[in-house]
Amino acid sequence: MKVILLENLKRIGSIGDVIDVKRGFARNFLIANKKALYASKENINQVEKIKSELSKKDNEKKQEAKTISEKINKKEYSVKKLSTENKELYGSVKPTEISKLIFEKSKIEIKPSMIQPIKEIKSLGKFKVKITLHSEVDAEITIDVKTAETIQ
Repeated sequence: MKVILLENLKRIGSIGDVIDVKRGFARNFLIANKKALYASKENINQVEKIKSELSKKDNEKKQEAKTISEKINKKEYSVKKLSTENKELYGSVKPTEISKLIFEKSKIEIKPSMIQPIKEIKSLGKFKVKITLHSEVDAEITIDVKTAETIQ
């Protein structure tokens, strides 16, 4: 299925590109999230007209992402979790939990879908976590997992 992109998307394309993607991906993600339109002649002409406006919006989003990146990049957040004697956690630290942590400490809202732990956080220690704020802007934080001494 051919669609026209309304946003710059990492590994997919940039604004105004007409790309061929699977029908489900187009319908359920790109079009549902207003990241693309069906590639009809009218839509192609319409996107050509508003391309500069879309680029301007994308640049604003990029600037916003850069300011957030400057605030949180290289920061360390600590979380206390229950663990076993051999330093393994009961469960793991999920992106939603990391998102709440960042909001509590820095008052910055980050969607859990933007957070990608480099490897799954299932034990005590320090872990690097990559945050994709924009298709061209990333930040990296450290999550320090400490033990919660008492079981409550």
